[in-house]
Amino acid sequence: MIRRPIRPKFLTGIAAVALALAYMIYAGVTQSAVYFVTPAELTAAPRPGKAYRLGGMVEKGSVRWVASTLDLSFRLSDGQTTVPVRHTGTPPDLFGEGRGAVLEGRWATEGYFRATQILAKHSEEYKAPHDDPEPAYRELMKSLRSNPK
Repeated sequence: MIRRPIRPKFLTGIAAVALALAYMIYAGVTQSAVYFVTPAELTAAPRPGKAYRLGGMVEKGSVRWVASTLDLSFRLSDGQTTVPVRHTGTPPDLFGEGRGAVLEGRWATEGYFRATQILAKHSEEYKAPHDDPEPAYRELMKSLRSNPK
């Protein structure tokens, strides 16, 4: 059996493919890792127009929502600093005062955070939705049966 020497072109090709694959893995990991900043970090050095992911607690008494225009405004706090936030659209079901939220958006030159997406956070503790002995689906079924077609 005669062994052929490995050609330099073949080794160069394998090295190029390995480097390209390593770069793709590195770029994919660094782009998918998304961190959020706190209101204190954002206000320390805000850059208007830069995309941010902002996390904090929705301040109690700060939520204002106009259903006719879908304008939502509130304040987000980290306990040190408060940031005014504006969003257009309906808030998620878990969104509320005194709850955590992570927002995606941009800092506006007018001095507020323009949120494009609201990700409401929930607690790790499970609570039953209602203490009602009869679940809501049974009530729905009753109402459907009692209505004639």
